[in-house]
Amino acid sequence: MQLPLSLDTRTERLLRLQALLVQPFGRIKRAAAEWRRPEWVLVQGVIGARTKSEISNAATDRLLSRFGSWEAVADAPLDELQSVLSTQTYPNIAAERLKESLTRLIELRHAVDLSHLAEMETLEAMRWLERLPGVGRKIAAGVMNASTLDRRAIVLDGHHTRILQRMGLVPPKAATDRAFEAIMPAMPDQWDGADFDEHHLLMKKLGQTFCRPARPECAACPALSLCETGTRRMGPA
Repeated sequence: MQLPLSLDTRTERLLRLQALLVQPFGRIKRAAAEWRRPEWVLVQGVIGARTKSEISNAATDRLLSRFGSWEAVADAPLDELQSVLSTQTYPNIAAERLKESLTRLIELRHAVDLSHLAEMETLEAMRWLERLPGVGRKIAAGVMNASTLDRRAIVLDGHHTRILQRMGLVPPKAATDRAFEAIMPAMPDQWDGADFDEHHLLMKKLGQTFCRPARPECAACPALSLCETGTRRMGPA
């Protein structure tokens, strides 16, 4: 006989974690005026590997200003794209992936147009996006969450995934796809798309300051009380 499903205890931990992270880092609220079109967020994600968000944001705006439309970006010579993307960490790879992704999108939609995603369920839309070259789960979730679509999809970068693993909220060796599937059922029902975005950005700050890949500062970490790895590292009080 199967027992009734109980409330995921991770949900309460996520709510407590959010409150703990707000204390050192403050609230991070995005204004509606700052929301971008899904196509813009797609481009920003494709070119953004290993590059700070503000640099990729500027490069995305620069592309549209230089070429006038995303279709023109897709048609642009590769060397021109590489020149415009010179601020990216890997400009040659960014240019190649962008051209491939936009070209494939035009083949599927006859334009750089993601308006059809608004009519799709979130996970279905993400899987559609993942058909595009260079688009994985992180970028797909970003398009759905951090654009005018404003969906409940959590963006998992390296920092965020590492923290979830160390806290015991997802399997210890879970890749991005698996971590996404594992954590989404635990996300608080009362959180909207903006709350998901704020949570991701707070987790990113935590990963950059305390929960770094090497030599994490567990003793000073505001989330220590909720972290399985941190409490083991610190030992008995």
